[in-house]
Amino acid sequence: MSRKPVALKGILAAVTTPFTADGSAVDEDALRAQVERLVGAGIHGLVPCGTTGEFTTLSPEEYRRVIEVYVDAAAGRVPVVAGIGSLTTRGAIELAQHAERVGADAVMVVPPFYDPLSFESLMAFLADVAGAIGLSVMYYNVPGATGLRLDADQIARLGSIDGVDYLKDTSGDAVTLADLLVNRTEDIKAFNGWDTLTFFGLASGAEASVWGVAGVVPELAVRLWDTVVERGDLAAGRELWRDLWAISDFLESVNYVAGIKAGLELLGQPVGPPRLPTQPLPAADRERFAAILERAGALPAAV
Repeated sequence: MSRKPVALKGILAAVTTPFTADGSAVDEDALRAQVERLVGAGIHGLVPCGTTGEFTTLSPEEYRRVIEVYVDAAAGRVPVVAGIGSLTTRGAIELAQHAERVGADAVMVVPPFYDPLSFESLMAFLADVAGAIGLSVMYYNVPGATGLRLDADQIARLGSIDGVDYLKDTSGDAVTLADLLVNRTEDIKAFNGWDTLTFFGLASGAEASVWGVAGVVPELAVRLWDTVVERGDLAAGRELWRDLWAISDFLESVNYVAGIKAGLELLGQPVGPPRLPTQPLPAADRERFAAILERAGALPAAV
């Protein structure tokens, strides 16, 4: 199958799904405003309907609509990589085909996440999804959710599937990520997706990072990319990384979605609450996050 070419590079923001104040519906106006803010800050791509986008809480109609609105709002200025997650192959194919129809540039596919697949079943699943569309596939490696932990050899084998070109690695396994970046770049392009390993990934040669923090402080995230990758200034990058690491470390210590949405509210960019059963960030954690954002220069002291 011929495929739509896409070159993914840079800071790809793992973006939220904004909800109305009672969490009952998608807030499309807030979604479009979020896109304008991120594109204006220089973000290099958008990844909706992943973990940060609360895809498991969306109705089938909402899921498709969120992808549509992100594509429409991006308007070709940056690539949109649509997150695809379903408990069945058929469901994943239908979502991926919808993403292709509405103009997404690629898809990020998480395997069924209730009953862990064998590696052979995973290969067959990805081959079926990739074979049903003309877009590049990014494999979302998130063993904490899927129960499926792969080594570098297995991940490299995924790249042998026609269309599986990219990896978002949210395993937290720096050794495997390093192996992929150093030894297996011809097999699959590995992007870091574990927040506190972002500097490590970029400094080790990752061509992109899929990063929830980038949706909160996009200017800082883009500055890190420009400093470490474009200018190759690791010393200056380490200084920038101190604040970004503190933000990343905080978010990994709380419910991630609740933390992201609290951060956006603190910054005056509200996107509604997390959808139940996830609860809003507790007050003590919210205060701790405000202090971290203030130290990073992202939050006015008065807030």
